[in-house]
Parts: sequence; structure tokens; C-alpha cells
Amino acid sequence: MSAEPSEGLTCRVDVALSTPQASAPGAAVVAISAGTALALLVLGAMAMAISPVFVRNAEVGPFASAFWRAFGSLPLLFLWAAFEMRRQRRLRRDRREVASPRINPKAVFLAGAFFAGDLIFWHLAIVHTSIANATFFACLAPIWVALLSRLTIGEAVSRRTLKGLALCLPGAALLVLHSGWGGGTMLGDAYGLTTSLFFGLYFLAVREARRGLSAGTTTFFLTIVTAAVLFVAAILSGNALLPDTTSGALNLAALGLVSHAGGQGLLSVALGVLSASFSSLVIFVEAVAAALFGWIFAGEAVGLSQVLGGCLILVGIFIARPKREAAGVTQMNDASCDTPGAR
Repeated sequence: MSAEPSEGLTCRVDVALSTPQASAPGAAVVAISAGTALALLVLGAMAMAISPVFVRNAEVGPFASAFWRAFGSLPLLFLWAAFEMRRQRRLRRDRREVASPRINPKAVFLAGAFFAGDLIFWHLAIVHTSIANATFFACLAPIWVALLSRLTIGEAVSRRTLKGLALCLPGAALLVLHSGWGGGTMLGDAYGLTTSLFFGLYFLAVREARRGLSAGTTTFFLTIVTAAVLFVAAILSGNALLPDTTSGALNLAALGLVSHAGGQGLLSVALGVLSASFSSLVIFVEAVAAALFGWIFAGEAVGLSQVLGGCLILVGIFIARPKREAAGVTQMNDASCDTPGAR
């Protein structure tokens, strides 16, 4: 698998659990180009970025809201996964195939555990350091992906992605540190750095899981793991699990359906086409969108440094985007293009 699928390259992607044979001529497939995957990635980032608005009005503690974010998404994710698996069984029966899809349960389990760790340490960082520090350290996730991508999933990081990352990092600093650096503790900053590590590992695990599973199925099963871990964290934290009003319950429902099922689900779709290193830059888009939503819904001021930071991030992602090539259609399973470098 190349580290950077081309934008002009259209990959044939099964909408259900894939097998190597699923891309055979005559198979029912949906063509998803890298450009479409990028658009879905940005849309997913916006769905994740609005989560603070829901959390702020959820009327429960942070660990409880994190649990409901995962648990509340499961009904919709179940329907998505069931549709994919039913369709895949029908396709395999029609083709009289015997081979089962190459599923990596370890990658799915780790993805769920890593995302739970990301949310747990994120909330710990907010408690023990300034929000600016916590947010900036969380934005370092793409560095971990770049460092670990080849080692863990055998996927190289392109120069374009590294150049884009070099612009996104100072952009993130301008965007989230406008209120000043400091005001936290070394422990809180360490929690923030740990958050970024877990989120980076999450990208890598989902990318690996998507080589054998479709997006909805991957997101459903990893979310079961995430919800189980976060339920324990919520109980141990002493957070009230239930909101007091209908408004709080609706915000929790939106958190699960929009930010998790929508945000993480679209991220899983994109990670079936785009490299983990490029996809991880979505966290910078999320920071830009979060500032925008804060201005729209909470009346939070947006200063010149934030505008400049947002512009740097957008330019960095533009530079890192998959290279446009005049290429034909390449066969792929539902997880990745069959290009050199895949494990």
C-alpha cells in the first residue's frame, strides 16, 4: 500500500466486509476516490469538532459524557454494520465464495481501547492543566503517527505529508495558544501528551483494522470496546450517569449520533482509502472547526492569531493532500489499495 494514494486514483471499494475476491469484475462496488475520502474526512472532523457544544450541555460529568458518546452511537452503528455484513454474505453466496474476509480482531480491540484512552487522558489533562496546553498537546497526534506508521503498519510517510505537518503544527499553536501558554502542571501536560499518543495509535489501529473490515463494522466493534472501558472510568470517577432534563439527554444523544457515529464513522471510511499519516491531520481540521463552532454557538471571540493559525493549517493540509495523478481504476479491497508497501 502506498503511503499516499493519489487523489485522481479511484479505488473500487466494497460497501460491506471485503475479501480479496470482492473486487473481482462484476462485483457490486462503490467507487470512492481519494478526493471523496478527503471530503468525508473533513466532514467527520467537523462532526467531532462540535462535540464540546454537546458535552457542555449534557448535564453529566466528563467521563459520563464520554461513555454516552460511545454507548449512544451503538444502535446506529449496529444497523450500519448489520447492513454491511448482510450484503457481504449475499455477495459471497452469489459468487459461491468460500474464503472468509481477513479480519484482524486484535487491531479492532486495540482501536477501541486506544480511543477510550484518548478520551480518558484528554479529560485528565483538562483537569490538571490549562485548556490551551491540553488542546495543543492533543494536536501532536500526527507526530506519533508519522513516527510509528512504518514500524506498526508498514506504511511509509510521504514528504508531502511531512511538509503539511510542518505547517499545521505552528498553525495549531497559534490557534489554541492565543490565550497564553502555561497555567498548568507537568502532570497535566504529560496527560495531554499521552492523549496525543493514544489518538495517534487509534489512527494506526483503525487503518490496520480497515484492511479486512468495512467502515461501519470496524466502528461498531471498536466502539463496544470503547464503551466498556469508559463505563468503568465513569463509575470510578463518581460522575452522575444520567442527565437531569430532556435537554441534557438530547445533547448526549447528539454526542453519540453526530460526533461518534458520524465523526468516527466517516474517519473509518476515509482510513480505508487514505494513509494513516495524512488522515491524522484531521485533528488540525477539528481544531479549526472547534474554534468556528465556539464562535457560532458560544460567542467565543476569534482573534487575528487564530485566523492566521487556521489559515496555516488549511494550507498545510492542502500541501499534504493526496497527489493528483491521471490514473485509471485500481482494484482494492474495502480497506486499502493494492499498491507496493502493504503488509
